[in-house]
Amino acid sequence: MGFAGAAAPEDGDGIIRHDPEAAPLTSLSNVDHLHGAEPAVRIDPAVAPAAVCRSLLLGRGAVVLVAAGSGLLVVDEAWRAAAVLGVAAAATVVMVSVLTRWPQTVRHPHLALLADLGVALAILAAGRPGMAYFCWIAGSAALAGALQGMRAAPVWFAHSALGYVTAGVLLRTGQASAEVTAFIAAFPVMCVLAGLGAATATRTLVGFMTLSVDAISRAQQSAAASERTRLARELHDSVAKTLRGISFAALALPTSLRRHPDLAEQLATTVSQGAEAATREARELLKGLRFDATDRPFAETVQAVCQQWSQRCGIETAVSTAPVEPPIDVRYELVRILGEALANVEQHAEATQATVRVAGGGGRIELVVGDNGCGFQPRDLTGWQADGHFGIVGMHERAKRAGGELRLTTEPGAGTTLTVIVSFR
Repeated sequence: MGFAGAAAPEDGDGIIRHDPEAAPLTSLSNVDHLHGAEPAVRIDPAVAPAAVCRSLLLGRGAVVLVAAGSGLLVVDEAWRAAAVLGVAAAATVVMVSVLTRWPQTVRHPHLALLADLGVALAILAAGRPGMAYFCWIAGSAALAGALQGMRAAPVWFAHSALGYVTAGVLLRTGQASAEVTAFIAAFPVMCVLAGLGAATATRTLVGFMTLSVDAISRAQQSAAASERTRLARELHDSVAKTLRGISFAALALPTSLRRHPDLAEQLATTVSQGAEAATREARELLKGLRFDATDRPFAETVQAVCQQWSQRCGIETAVSTAPVEPPIDVRYELVRILGEALANVEQHAEATQATVRVAGGGGRIELVVGDNGCGFQPRDLTGWQADGHFGIVGMHERAKRAGGELRLTTEPGAGTTLTVIVSFR
């Protein structure tokens, strides 16, 4: 599986090999994207009416074209049906194109409705009162409903009145059967029903979009709050504690300089080492944030961490990742555990190869980090803390914070395998 970012030397077996000339992968753009100011989510009030109007135009155009096309087979003056076909097709294409190119056109409903009325009169003049005309004015009423909502009621009734007038002209010819006469007489009422339906559909769509945008905004706010809490916890657990120790040592320096020069020298060394430790912890924190880019799949994040580590330390790393996406808080802890585990391999394992595997699915994820190094004698957490090995203790705490567990399998001369299993909803 490939890596995002700069190309890395990788064999077909998924093993990353060290290339000292390879370009570094990391970029601060991920940090800027993740931790910069998020733009507020806004909804354009023209989006919903434009979407409904586009659907109405296409639907009406199809119905009118079918009605006019059928007229070619049954009317005596076929040229009239052909003229209606041409007018309806041209008008539909132009309206849909304008609406697609400039959706803000819906902000000027009166101009749009006047243009549509002009097309209706052209169809009436070309084809005389007929099915194509009635379908067109029903669509016009629906467009008015989508653009103006219930305020378009006068337009619906105006189209209905015009429809009754043209229906009366058509029925006075006396050529229609009783069934056709009843249909034509009832059809203008469809203008009111179509307009009401379009107004209701548009209002429903606007409400749904508003609820969706509100949900997205709340999710962004919650994510930002979680991010701030996480940063505060990380600073408190690492940098703040180190700086507090430096502060205590610095406070004791003036007195020790006068009374206990040897102790003062030790305190100065403690201050220097503490400052270096605080710098290192801050750098590690920023590194974790840089790689924890939630806009890309978790598998790519794992691969990127492994690639940079392998390029830096020269240890071949075989990576296998499954397409599983844990929640943001879980993935952050897993990325930090992965970084700490690889750092332990580099510093203590004397390994020449490492393996990283991500598996899972169905609300479960498993991270496995192994090496072929020297291994060590296993012990419990109390023993690790007593010996000052806080890295393993910290990984256990991170796994617990993510809602999972960490298992460590090792023995002298047989390498080490670290497994983290987390279940989530």
